[in-house]
Formats: sequence, structure tokens, C-alpha cells
Amino acid sequence: MTDAPHTQPARIVPVWAIVAFLVLALGGAWAVTLPLWLSGRGLSTPGATLFIVGMMFTPLVAAALVLLVLGRRRPRPVLRFLGVWPLRPAKRTVWVTVAAYLGGLLLPVAALAVAVAAGWFPLDLTGFGGFRDVLRAQGLTQLPVPIGVLVTAQLVQLPFLAAFNAFVTIGEEIGWRGFLVPALSRFGTWPALIGSGVVWGLWHTPIILLGYNFGRFDGLGVLFMVVACVLLGTVLGWLRLRTGSVWPAVFAHAGVNGAAGVGTVLAASGVGVSNVLRSPLGYSGWIVLAVVIAVLVLTGAVRRRGELAPARPAASTRPSTQDAQPAPSGSPSVSPSGSPSVSPDVRAGD
Repeated sequence: MTDAPHTQPARIVPVWAIVAFLVLALGGAWAVTLPLWLSGRGLSTPGATLFIVGMMFTPLVAAALVLLVLGRRRPRPVLRFLGVWPLRPAKRTVWVTVAAYLGGLLLPVAALAVAVAAGWFPLDLTGFGGFRDVLRAQGLTQLPVPIGVLVTAQLVQLPFLAAFNAFVTIGEEIGWRGFLVPALSRFGTWPALIGSGVVWGLWHTPIILLGYNFGRFDGLGVLFMVVACVLLGTVLGWLRLRTGSVWPAVFAHAGVNGAAGVGTVLAASGVGVSNVLRSPLGYSGWIVLAVVIAVLVLTGAVRRRGELAPARPAASTRPSTQDAQPAPSGSPSVSPSGSPSVSPDVRAGD
């Protein structure tokens, strides 16, 4: 007997809705950051940070608008399709989220270690000249305490302060990993992971061309960002597919953003961190992410056809073959191993 009726989703996001999401998300990023361009001052525009934070919510708004337009044709239940709720199984999801957050914090640190080993990033672990440069630029010429105390305080509080980034990374993650990854998974796991990463990278174009992240003002900076987002997006998308929840991706993204400035604290004086050699999203970060992805592939953790929720434990009793009845539409099907597969209503398609 074929299991095709169970593996095909009852509701998938139509292609036109995916295109509409892309137009709204990418166009929204340009619309929100337009004042930075019109001011002629770019990232030095007063309140530039607020515009960038506002930009981070455009994927969420785009997903909400598309789902609203889809009406009765949208995947149901919506919150489960987006991976927002319920947390099931709750304990596992929480612990994976914690692990993902810690992994996000470690990514910039590991990238820094690779850059130092490669000779791309000179450190100053005694005088902390780079951090002194930052403080002087902020007008702090006379320090109230020794520089070492300030550096220690920065590093100790980093894991706690970085968590607040989740309040803004949720705007991106509900759009990219919550909506786009399951919407694209109708074409297969790898097209969903890579395609969403490419879109995520291009979405950064309005601020990358203003010098954000890599200090470049040309298409090469955009290309650098696309490569970084494809690699990081593959890991975040894998978390989404394997857990069925968007929260591990939200907090992993928050960890990466929160720890991205660790190099600034430890760099030697005069060492810029906004270039492809020293940025955590540059060469060293690519190497670390490539190793992580290789491990996931070699261990079979990345499947050709992803799931949007973990399999639930098999029931203690199963009906005999003679007594088995066809499953009603929308209910979990039973795989040959005895574990129910993902409900068609929450899968975005193979």
C-alpha cells in the first residue's frame, strides 16, 4: 500500500503567495531604511538603529499579510505552521532552544579563534587597545576603573544581555524560518534551506550598501552577506525543521547578534572588525559554519526531506491489520516503524 495520501500535505503555501511574501519582505526592508538613504548620512543618521530594528520586523509583517490574504486557504493551525505554538514536546523544545542560544553565542567566539589562528585578527589581551579606541570614540577619555575590569564586565554580562536580542530577531525568524522555510520545503529540504538563506542575505542589501557589517558600499559586500546567510540560515533552518519550532532559531540568531562584538573588546588598537577577514560573518565564520553543516550532513542529521515537527511516541497498542481503518483526513499517519508522521496540516510539503 502506498503512503502518498499521508506524505502529501493537506494545505501548502501556493507559489504566488511565496512570491508575494518575497516582494513584501524585500520591498519593506527598502521602505523602512529609505530615510537612511535620503538623509545623505547613511548609518550616521540620527536614530539609524531604530530604522534597522524596524527593518527586522518586515519579514514578520510580510508573513502575516500573506497569511491574511490566503484566508481559508492558509495552512492551519497558523501558529503551529509558523512554529510559534505549541511547544511540543515542551521540555525538549526548551532545552534545544537553550542549546541553540549557547551555540549562537559561541559562533562569533569560534570565528574569532579561527581568525586569530589564521593571522587575520591581532589581539591585545593586556592593554585592550581596540576597546580603548571604542571608548575614546564615545568620549570616555578618563576611565573610572582599570580597562581590564571593564573588559571583564563586558564579557561576563554578554550571555545575559545577548538574550534581549530575541525581542527583535523574532521579527526576522518568524518570517524566514517560520514562514519561508516550510513554504519552500515543498521543493525539498536543501532548496528550502539554501533558497531562504539567499533571500535572507539579499534582504540585507539596503544596509549592506551603506557599509553595515563589512564596511563595503558595493555588490561584493552584498555577496559576502549572502554567503554568510546561506551558511547560517542552513543551520537555523535545520533547527526549525528538526524541532518543528521557530524558537531555537530565534534564540540562536539572538546569540550570534549579541556576541558579534566580542572581537571589538579584544582587538588590538587600530584593527577594524568590519571586513570580511575579521567579521564573525566573514571568512572565519564561514569556516566554522561549514564545519557545523558538514557534521550535520555526515551524521545524517540533515534529511533530504525535512520534518516540521518531531515524531511523537508510538501508541502502546496498535490495531491489527484486519481491524485497521483508513485514517481520517488531517490525522497523523503511522510509518512502517510505528511512529506517527507529521500531521499534513503542519507540514509545508515535500
